[in-house]
Amino acid sequence: MEGVMTSQTDKQPTYPTFEPILDAIANWIKKYRYAVGLRNELARCGPEEVARAARDLGVSPGELVRLASAGPHAADQLPQLLMALGVDPKKLASDEPALTRDLRRICITCGHKGRCEHELAAGTAVQSYRSFCPNAISLDALFKARGSRDAAAVEERI
Repeated sequence: MEGVMTSQTDKQPTYPTFEPILDAIANWIKKYRYAVGLRNELARCGPEEVARAARDLGVSPGELVRLASAGPHAADQLPQLLMALGVDPKKLASDEPALTRDLRRICITCGHKGRCEHELAAGTAVQSYRSFCPNAISLDALFKARGSRDAAAVEERI
C-alpha cells in the first residue's frame, strides 16, 4: 500500500497545558502589533492633524495617542455593563453623545478590565460595579438625572 502510511512527523503534537499560555502570548502580540500600527498611523499625521483630531474628541494629543494604542476593543465592557444596568447603549449614544464619549474614554483607560469581565460573566456587575468601575459616579448621575425610574430599576437589580 504505497502512500497510505503516515509518518510520525506528520502528526502535530499537542500540549494542552501550554495552549492557554501560547494563546495568551499570541493575543498579546496581536494587540501589540495593532497598537504599534496605530502609533505609526498617528506618527504619519502632522502635529496639527493630531492636535485637531484630539481637539475634536475633547482630549489632549497625548491622550489621543494613548487611547488609540489601547485598541478597538478596549471599551467592549461598557455596552455590556450598560445593558446589565438596563440602559440601551445605542439610545444613550444617540441621546447623550458627549456622555457616551466620556464613558468610553474612561472605560478605555480603566485598570479593572479583568474584574469587570468576571463580574459581567458572573451576572454580578449590577451589584458590584460601584466598587470597581471608574464610570460608576457618572452612571449614577445619569440615573439620577433621568429620574427615579432608572435609579429605581438599578436598585431593584441590586
